[in-house]
Parts: sequence; C-alpha cells; structure tokens
Amino acid sequence: MLSPKPLNSIHDLFATARRPSDEEESAIDAGFQGDVYEELDKLDYIYVDETTAENVDNSDTQPYKPISLVDFFEGLAQLATMGVVEVTDIVEAVHREILLRPLGRFNDGNIDQWQRGITGRIYGVVRTTMQLVGNNLASGLRLYNSVVKPKTVQPLPKNLRRMVNILNGVMGDHLVNHHNPLAVSMTLYDTYNRVQSAALSGRVIILCHGLCLSHLSWKVSGENNLAKALMYSLPSSTVLYLNYNTGRRISSNGRSFAKVLQNLVEDNPDITQIDLIGHSMGGLVSRSALFYGKEQGFSWVKRVSNLITLGSPHHGASLERIGNFVQDKIANLPFAGSLATLGDLRSAGIIDLRYGSIRDADWKFLEGRSVLPAEFRHPTRLPLHVNTYLIAAALIETHFESKTTSLLGDGLVSVESALGEYTEEHTLSVPEGHKAIFYGVNHMNLIYSGRVHQQIIAWLLDSSLGDAHEAKYALNPRIYSYPETYEI
Repeated sequence: MLSPKPLNSIHDLFATARRPSDEEESAIDAGFQGDVYEELDKLDYIYVDETTAENVDNSDTQPYKPISLVDFFEGLAQLATMGVVEVTDIVEAVHREILLRPLGRFNDGNIDQWQRGITGRIYGVVRTTMQLVGNNLASGLRLYNSVVKPKTVQPLPKNLRRMVNILNGVMGDHLVNHHNPLAVSMTLYDTYNRVQSAALSGRVIILCHGLCLSHLSWKVSGENNLAKALMYSLPSSTVLYLNYNTGRRISSNGRSFAKVLQNLVEDNPDITQIDLIGHSMGGLVSRSALFYGKEQGFSWVKRVSNLITLGSPHHGASLERIGNFVQDKIANLPFAGSLATLGDLRSAGIIDLRYGSIRDADWKFLEGRSVLPAEFRHPTRLPLHVNTYLIAAALIETHFESKTTSLLGDGLVSVESALGEYTEEHTLSVPEGHKAIFYGVNHMNLIYSGRVHQQIIAWLLDSSLGDAHEAKYALNPRIYSYPETYEI
C-alpha cells in the first residue's frame, strides 16, 4: 500500500479530502464555503520540509575563509585535473556507445564487461594518472601555502575574484563536492569591500547578486551605483552585500542565508529593520531564506520589512529550459547520447533556475541532478508581513503587447516569470501597485539603471515596519517605465 502524500499546506488538505456524496453536498452552504476559501487564502501556508542531513549542503556552516592567491592556483590545478577526468569519461562513453550499439550490446551487462576489458582499463589508467598528477600538484601548492610562507597571504585581485565567482556559478556544486579551495563561502560585505564585522543598528539593506556574479557586481558602474543611491536617500540605513556560491542549490543557499541573517541579528540586537534586494537568482535565494527562516523560527524574519526582486525567474528561466530540452534530445540520438553528459557539468544552481525551484522538496527525492516539473513544484507563498515588490524588464523600448515580447522579456527572464505570474497555486500574490516593468532595459542593466534605482528608493522611502504601506498601494495600477530617449 502506498504511503499517504504529506500535507505541505492547508490547501493540500482540501485537495486530498474525500469528495462528499450528492446528498452531503446539497447540505453544504455554498456561500459559507466560498467565505472559508477566501479567508484561508489570506493565511500563511503551513510548511514542513522533511530534509535529512544527507540531502542538504551545509558547507557554509564552516567559518569564513578568504581565498588567497595560492588557493586560487591550487584550485585551478584541481579543476584542470577534474576537467580532464570529466572529458575522459565523456570520450570513453562515446567510444563505448559507437562500438556496442551497432552490435546490439549497449546494455548494463556489456557495459560492466567493458570496464574489465582492455579498452576500459586504458581509460581507467588515464583517469588515475591525471588524478595522481593533479593531487600531487595541489598538495605541493598547499604545502607551500602552509609551511614555506605561512604569514604571507596574498588576497585575490578584483578581476580574479570575479573569475572565481563565474566558476562557482557554472560548477559551484562540483567545487564543493571536491573540496576545491575555489568554492566561495557565503559572507556579508560592507560598502568598503570588507567582511562585515562592525556593530550595526537601525535599518539594514542587503543586496543579493545573481548567477555567476559577486558582491562586486553592484559596484561595476561608478555613476549608477545602487548602494550609493540608497545611502544618499536613506542616510540612516546601512547597506551590506551578500556574496555566495551561485552554483549550489538555491534552497541550500537559502538555508545558509537564513543562518547568516540570524547570526547577524544575534550579534547586533539593535537592528530594527531588514530590507532584502535581490537581482535574478538573488531574489530566489532571498525568498528561500524567508521560507526556511520562518520554518526554523528565526527572529530575523520578523524584522524584514521589504523584499524587492529585480528580474528574478520566480517561475523559471527560458534559457535553462531550452538547454535541458536540447540535452534530452541529444540523449535520444544514436551514438550521440553520451554527449548529453556534457549537460551534467553545469551547476545545480543553474538547474534550479529551470522552474525557479527554491525548496529542498523540489529536488531531493529525484534521481540524478534534476528538479520537479513546473506543475509539481511545492508552492512557496510570500510572508504576509513583508512588502514584496517585483521588477521585470523588457528589451523593447516601448509598450507593445505581444506574446513574443513577454517571452523575450529582458533577454533571460520573461516578464511573467519576473512578476511571479503563473497558475493559481504558484502565482505570487502581490498587489499590482507593487509590480513594475522597465522597457529598454536588459537583464544585467537592472542593477545599474537609474530608473530602477529611483523606483526602489521610492518604495523604500515610503515603507517601514508596522505601517499601512500594503493597503496604501494595494489599489494602485502596475508601474510602466520607459526610456527618455529612444534608439533605433
């Protein structure tokens, strides 16, 4: 007998309840039932994620350790070895398929025999040799780092730090699994590019970057710097930057972020308000942190007043879905199916972007590195006490209603996904006055657009804990912003 499906929300209870008979149904007051559903929809969801230690990446529970220049070269040596081994695996898989498939022997039994054969052993020797060379090289660099010059720790220059974050976005979970020193730890930085350590009080605004980016990405443009604009308009607030490994599972980063924020408020009890601003994946990580922070009863959640997401794929990014589609098609082609293994090299964080998965339950029960289909994701409602604002962008410079325009969006994320619009169960309940579409802006320029900055500041200036902000803007229309000048 199949075990009953766990109830993740009060709506699951209604969805799985026994349907009454005709006689019973006639005795139900339809008006009362409608009122009940109306009231239930206003309540917070009851969430329980039964996550085991084996399924959750807790790498960020360790103390923060900056990546030095020696760590960088050691990590590259290990990464080069890992790359050669991965390519060897793919070449062997293609070779094996070309030889066995025409003979009708491409099955588990013959693949096992292949490993014991001469050709399989040759590939095994190549892998073992590369691992041995790579491990010895990495060990030598580690010995140099710890013994020869123990007091000389050269920090990475900014350009190399950006490169490290790109590597983390592309294959960050592989770096964690192989204990590669290039794996980035989750850390909060201040506006002086130092790890946050000073005492804080009052209002704190935290900026969360997107895939393959870093905390430095917010500062690329000297003129259009969001942090400077926030500090100028909200001088009593403190701006912090979150830096994290974007290749990890979004839910794993959400759990880690929840712990980081809890440690922050415990070390700084005078913090009265927290605002979260997330670009792209950063918005999903912020939502995941709110979910797990509430689930674990962390006190910082009650201090969150605003959540603003910039081009976040709340219901997935088209590019990852296209990539997954192509990978599946390649896997079904004779003699080329083994090339689909290349798709497994991309990080779990990228895979989570396929449908905007922000909970462990969306992936932990699946075989391989995948996520549940869009319709079967576990819904994650927004906290009722938080003012949530969703910003989308469109490449075109003027308002033009069409399916193509909406799907194209900012070049990476569709307008509907950025505004949290989907089916009834998954749609994010946000008032129209809390949604904004910026025309003539691409996905990356959402960070630097002066128009976007002005809108963010307007929302934050008019909001504080315990006010009637939600009611004030609930009936306002959706915001549309156009460039002042048009380019042909």
